[in-house]
Amino acid sequence: MFPIQNMAPGAPAISPNGSAPHCQHLDGLQPATPLSDRCRDCQDRTDRRAALVVCLTCGWVACSDDSPNQHARAHYEETDHPLAAGLEPGTRWRWCYVHQRLV
Repeated sequence: MFPIQNMAPGAPAISPNGSAPHCQHLDGLQPATPLSDRCRDCQDRTDRRAALVVCLTCGWVACSDDSPNQHARAHYEETDHPLAAGLEPGTRWRWCYVHQRLV
């Protein structure tokens, strides 16, 4: 079982991961500031505009796994930084490359 956040009396308890199963890679995670607003590896390419993700360990910004180049996945494979999140404002999802799931 995973830890439960304490809420106001009468409020339902939720896990720190929302409804997703616990991911230990979130434990002790410090916020990382995005280092860019674009994928530096794609800057000279003319491929279609890809969704961007930010590495939650170091702040590296790269194109998502939905892009032809998959630079975010390449960053994970090179660094073993396990978590990425969408860069667009209001985006709340996080992806764990180790567990291959949303967390």
